[in-house]
Amino acid sequence: MGGDALPRLREIRAQGPGHLRAKALTMLVDLAGAESLGERDKDAVDRLVRIKLLSELPVKVPSEAGRWLALPAERFDDALSVLELHDLKAVTTVMGVAAATKATGSISFQSAKGEKRTAYRVFITPEFENWLTGARWRLLWGNSFLDELDGFILAGKISERCGEAHFYVIDPYNGSESWYVARDGRSVRGYSTYAHPQFSGEPLPFEIERREDSMDDEEEAALYAEGVPETLTAADSLSAEPGPMLADHTHGHGWLATTHADCPNSRFPGALPI
Repeated sequence: MGGDALPRLREIRAQGPGHLRAKALTMLVDLAGAESLGERDKDAVDRLVRIKLLSELPVKVPSEAGRWLALPAERFDDALSVLELHDLKAVTTVMGVAAATKATGSISFQSAKGEKRTAYRVFITPEFENWLTGARWRLLWGNSFLDELDGFILAGKISERCGEAHFYVIDPYNGSESWYVARDGRSVRGYSTYAHPQFSGEPLPFEIERREDSMDDEEEAALYAEGVPETLTAADSLSAEPGPMLADHTHGHGWLATTHADCPNSRFPGALPI
């Protein structure tokens, strides 16, 4: 029935029967996003998110697959400006990861000027403290956004304004990994499984250290002869390695954002875990 079911679902939500009200809430958001809810339900969801944020630590972000950007936490506002993100909404990490990697990541809509446009939704994590340097980083997740706008290009643009940015990819389906470092708008170092050559730029200090530490092991020495090919190892050394994050190294909370002012988060369909 699609959108034709919305009036009846709203009626059930407001008037019952009681055993169907919770399901009606989920179906409304699955069909038409949070903007399909009444004000009372919107307030209840926002209140629940605020409560969950008080005790959500420790958090976890995906480590087994995906692609993500890393940006300096202290330059968060600059990064938002570069990426032209809008409608920032405080969310739990569970909610943000689901929105950016499992739910609808892009929608087509008509802008206020009557133009047909595409909007993307992204999740920006809390600040994660690097265990080696103490520097704080935020990770940006959004599969549709990074695929369509090219994470490598986006990292370069962010670094031009923010000094440095990274892009990481783990693709189990194709058996490939990539990591890329940009500083001041320039490509500094990168690795990609199927690139020729696989490495670009000069080895970074953490790679030289890893190479020196592996000299006593023939297999490891061969692996790190040119640099570090593992995305998670690079992320751990340069910014923050995804996975379970220590509560002591996690600061603040995450945000959902969209790429167009005329298309808020509430328009994206799909009920999210909180």
